[in-house]
Amino acid sequence: MLGPGGVGGFIAATLARAGSPVSVITRNRDHPPAIEVQSAALGSWSAPVQVVPRLETDAVDLLWVTVKATQLDAALELAPAELVRGTVVPLLNGIDHVARLREVYGHVTPGAFGGESERSAPGQILQSSPFAWVQVAGYLAGPISLTFDGSGLKCTEAEDENVMLWQKLLLLAPLALLTTAEELPVGGIISKPALEQRLLACVGEAAAVAQALGVKVAPEPVIKAIAGLPAGFRTSMQKDRAAGQPIELDAIAGPILRGGRETGVPTPEVAALAERLQPFA
Repeated sequence: MLGPGGVGGFIAATLARAGSPVSVITRNRDHPPAIEVQSAALGSWSAPVQVVPRLETDAVDLLWVTVKATQLDAALELAPAELVRGTVVPLLNGIDHVARLREVYGHVTPGAFGGESERSAPGQILQSSPFAWVQVAGYLAGPISLTFDGSGLKCTEAEDENVMLWQKLLLLAPLALLTTAEELPVGGIISKPALEQRLLACVGEAAAVAQALGVKVAPEPVIKAIAGLPAGFRTSMQKDRAAGQPIELDAIAGPILRGGRETGVPTPEVAALAERLQPFA
């Protein structure tokens, strides 16, 4: 697991609880040899992991990449391609990281994570949403899904990686941009008619861009999913801004803005929010 943060730590502990041997790759020498999880979706537990500063000699069959998009290039130095003999499964936000990883590794199996999960301290994970899921698509997706058997975490295989990634971006980008710009949780956005309309407009813009690029996504399931989110749900971008960390603005808004320019699809709401948030990137 390259990047044992909120998502990576949660996945690592989940797989370790199911009996898989898990190593976490981190520069933090104080990371404990076990990850403790408090999960609204799966309960609470502690699972042992091996902690290493980088892959040195032992090859791995599966490399999960769960760092922030802003940290990706630096993190890849810790996992040389010659030591990854199976596939790489990234759970990063956005779209563009898949192409970057394919430049480095032989096989990449894109993935998506749904849920709110954060690291409160090294080896301490709080997964606060009442749901959590993983989806993967492509090379070895079936066997990867099977590794979660007995873990309690649902992992499904998607038929099309572009649909999977864009469908998540339709949900993530509007929520991330608005919750971060307004410094409000989801409930604070959808309870205000003007902000809710901006949110829906962003979903529509993202869907129009994806469709113009030939990706078969639909905004209706996303709108329904947003309505079902807990009122207190906060996005990772919102949390990064609150913590004074660089936000993943290009990874999340960039594919929509660049896709809009490429296809001639207007994206005024996404562009306005991205401009407003640029000082925090």
